[in-house]
Amino acid sequence: MADHQRIYPMQATEAPPPPTVPLMPPGSSRSEKSVPVMQQNRPPLTQHARPVIHAPKPKRGCFCKCICWTLVLLIILLFILGATAGIIYLVFKPKLPNYSVNSLMISDLRLNFDMTLYAKFDAKITANNPNKKIGIYYEKGGGLSVWYSNTQLCEGSLPEFYQGHRNKTVLNVSLTGQVQAGSTLMAALQEQQQAGSVPLELKVHAPVAIKLGRLKLRKVRVRGECMLTVDSLSANNPISIKASDCKFRVKL
Repeated sequence: MADHQRIYPMQATEAPPPPTVPLMPPGSSRSEKSVPVMQQNRPPLTQHARPVIHAPKPKRGCFCKCICWTLVLLIILLFILGATAGIIYLVFKPKLPNYSVNSLMISDLRLNFDMTLYAKFDAKITANNPNKKIGIYYEKGGGLSVWYSNTQLCEGSLPEFYQGHRNKTVLNVSLTGQVQAGSTLMAALQEQQQAGSVPLELKVHAPVAIKLGRLKLRKVRVRGECMLTVDSLSANNPISIKASDCKFRVKL
C-alpha cells in the first residue's frame, strides 16, 4: 500500500494585542495629567456663569461677650450696694436732722438814702439729731437766710460743730443783708405789718458728714424750708411767731 500521507495540524497563531491608547495625549504638560478627566470634560465657564461663593456663618464676637460680662458685673455690683445699704439701714436706722425756730428778732430794718433796704435779724434755732447710733459733723459753708416774697432779706452762717447721738443744740445766728428797690419792698412789709400777719420764709442749708461708729462718711447737704408767719417787724422788739411749717431733705 502506498504510504499514507501524514497530516500535521497547523499551529494557531496568536492574535496581536490591541494597541494601548494613553489617557493623555503625548506632549501634554505635567499639570494637565493631574487634572481629573471629569474636570477636563466640563465646559468652560462663560461670562454669565460665575462660581457661587457661600458667605461664612456669623459667629458671636468678642464685643457681645464683653457687653454680657459688663452687664453681669453691673448687676452684681448693684446687688452688693443694695444689700449693703439695706444692712446699714436696719442696723443704724438713720433719720434726718430737723430744726425749729425758737425766736426771731429784728435788730435793724431801715430804708437807706440810695433806696436800698438794710435788714439785720437775730435768730435762735434748735438743731435736733434724733439718731441713736449716728453722729453729725456740721461742716464749713452752712447758712441761714430770711426771705420775703421770693426776695432774700438777709443771711448768716451756721457754726461748725459736732452733734452727738440724740442731741439738741441751740444756735444763735446773726443775719444781715441789703436789698435793691427797697422802697417797694418796705411799703409791702408795712402793709403786711398793719394787717398783723407778715409771711416770711427761713431757709437752711447745712453741709454735714455722717459718723457711723468710728467711720466718717462723705459729705451731704441738708436743706430745710420753714414757712413763718410773724405779727410784727418792729426793730428791737420780740416778734411773735404765729405759725411755722418746716420741711427738710438731703441732697447728695
